[in-house]
Amino acid sequence: MGNITMKAKDAISAQLAECFVTIEGNRYNFMQAINLEASMDKNKTEVPILGKTAKGNKASGWSGTGKATFHYNTSIFRKLLYRYKETGEDIYFDIQVTNEDSTSTVGRQTIILKDCNIDGGILAKFDADGDYLDEDMDFTFEDWEMPEEFDLLESMM
Repeated sequence: MGNITMKAKDAISAQLAECFVTIEGNRYNFMQAINLEASMDKNKTEVPILGKTAKGNKASGWSGTGKATFHYNTSIFRKLLYRYKETGEDIYFDIQVTNEDSTSTVGRQTIILKDCNIDGGILAKFDADGDYLDEDMDFTFEDWEMPEEFDLLESMM
């Protein structure tokens, strides 16, 4: 049996994704997104173990963080910041990301980030020497779901 490798067609295209944001029951096609990355970090506690010179590590929770860059052509997040400034009411929302490249045999994956909360944001911006305006957003999330997952590549089995 020779060296089995992944086929190039099974790499997922970076541009072929969908992103939706749901805020207070309103679902927006977030086509302004340029990129988004969400991560889950496990919190670990060091555990001393009698008879071992090294400590063990036990998971003791997790936290979710994300960052996104999008075209500076929507006010939906600025409106959330303004509302917080005016009333103290902090609004949480969901972000749904689906990756699907019809060339690949792995199908599609959908992740829903639940109870997202922005860390802050740009209020006003211009760049007289720029080509277009974009903005970055950092956020946290409190839960996530995976209603669709990629299929295993045939050669993985």
